[in-house]
Amino acid sequence: MLIFTNLSSATENPNLTVYTHPSFAAEWGPGPAVKTAFEQRCDCQLNYVVLDSGGDILQRLRLEGASSSADLVLGLDTGTMELARSTGLLAPHNVNLDALDLPILWQDPVFVPYDWGHFAFVYDTEQLANPPKSLAELIAAPDDLKIIIQDPRTSTPGLGLLLWMRHVYGDDAGAKWEQLQKKILTTTKSWSDGYFSLFMNGEAPMILSYSTSPAYHMAVDKTERYQAAEFSEGHYLQVEVAAVVASSPHQTLAREFLDFMLSADFQRHIPLKNVMYPAIDLGAELPDVFNRLIQPSRTLFFNPAEVAQHRREWVDEWLEAMTR
Repeated sequence: MLIFTNLSSATENPNLTVYTHPSFAAEWGPGPAVKTAFEQRCDCQLNYVVLDSGGDILQRLRLEGASSSADLVLGLDTGTMELARSTGLLAPHNVNLDALDLPILWQDPVFVPYDWGHFAFVYDTEQLANPPKSLAELIAAPDDLKIIIQDPRTSTPGLGLLLWMRHVYGDDAGAKWEQLQKKILTTTKSWSDGYFSLFMNGEAPMILSYSTSPAYHMAVDKTERYQAAEFSEGHYLQVEVAAVVASSPHQTLAREFLDFMLSADFQRHIPLKNVMYPAIDLGAELPDVFNRLIQPSRTLFFNPAEVAQHRREWVDEWLEAMTR
C-alpha cells in the first residue's frame, strides 16, 4: 500500500529537469528564486543540471540524443542556437511571444528569449581615465594598453567579440585581429576566469564583458569604479534562450515553464542576478542603475543561420591571427 502511495505522489508531482549553466543556477544567480516561484504554481519539482557553458549544454544534448533526461535547455544563445536546432532534438514552443521587448524582432518557433545584452569592454576608471571610444581606437591604441578577452571556442562573450569584429570589419577582420593581438594580455577560457580572477584584481584595465556589467557594481558593490566604454561603431547583441527537448515526457509542463519565463515573476530576477536586460518590459521594476548604463547607438547582429554557416572559418581566421 505504501509503495502505491509513493508512486501516486511521484505522478502528481513530476520533476522538470533543466540543463543550464553556472551563472543561472548559482546561489547568487536567478535560478534559486525562479525555482521557488515556479514550484509555487506548478505542483512539480524544478531541477537544474548545471553544465559549464552553453556550448557544454549543446554537447551534452547531442551526446544523449533522444535518451536525454532534460525537459528543457536554458542558456543557449543567438550564437549557438542554430547548431542546437540542427540536432532535431528540440520541439516547437507554441508560446505567445507578444510580451517580448527586445532590440530585434523575434518570431522563432523553437527558442524563447529570457534576457539580452550588448557586449562591451568594461574598464577600471582608476586605471584608465579616457578609454577608447570605438573599436578602431582600441585597435590603434598604444600596445601598453592591455585588455583581457575570452576564447570564442569556449566562451559566449569570446564568440560575441568574434562576431562584433566580423560585423564591423568584414573580410578585413583578420588583419584587425593581428593589430589587436598586441594589446591582449591574455585570452581566458571563460568570462568568469578573466573577470573575477584577473580584471577585478587589477591585472588589466579593460576586459570584454557586457554593457550591463556596471549595473551590478553600482547596485550591489555601491561603486561606479567599473564602467562600459561606448563604441561609435555600435555593439553586438546577445539574446539568451530556452527551448523544450522533444523527447521530454513533460511537454505540457515544459511549455508552462516557458510561459512563466515571460512573466514578471521570472523576469524581475534577471537584471541584478543575471545582470542582463529582461526579455519583457518590467516598467518601474527595472532597477534604476539600468538607466545609468551606456545606450549603444547601433545594435549589431548576424542572423543565427549565418553564424552557424561561417563560425568555423571565422574562428580559424581568429586563430591564425592570434598565432602570427
